[in-house]
Amino acid sequence: KKCSIITTGSEVYKGLIKDQFGPVLKQKMKDYNCEVINHVIVDDNSENITREINKALENKSDIILVSGGMSVDPDDMTPKAIKDSKAEVITYGSPVLPGAMFMLAYKNNTAIMGLPGCVMFNKSTVFDIILPYIFANIKVTKDMINSLGYGGFCMQCSECHFPNCEYGKGL
Repeated sequence: KKCSIITTGSEVYKGLIKDQFGPVLKQKMKDYNCEVINHVIVDDNSENITREINKALENKSDIILVSGGMSVDPDDMTPKAIKDSKAEVITYGSPVLPGAMFMLAYKNNTAIMGLPGCVMFNKSTVFDIILPYIFANIKVTKDMINSLGYGGFCMQCSECHFPNCEYGKGL
């Protein structure tokens, strides 16, 4: 599969803070033998983010990861940008911690995921639960996301055993 990564955030775009999402996402894609065909950094402007999503679609990305800008802060434009791409939104929010502000949408057969900040810092998040389904070409539904309420709290065990634990087992 081919993946495009869109890192959002005016502070990252202006070079005021370092992009910490990119390396994490590139490693996760490498672990799945997925080729990252593009990685761009854009400011907190929904039109710019939507433009990059559409470019990634034109470039035949199978997966589009949009990182940052997922909370309810007025400056967070990622959910609006994903909606503006005319993708079918499956969920904006999940019953999973870490990862409650996760967004999943599809446009044609391309999965577009809005990733909350926890993906940078936590070994296991809702993203890690959903990602294998995306790679297996299983279209994730709203009902599947809702079922994650069972086992939806990562216990942050000192020695992580994910996926061999109860985290995410509702699916």
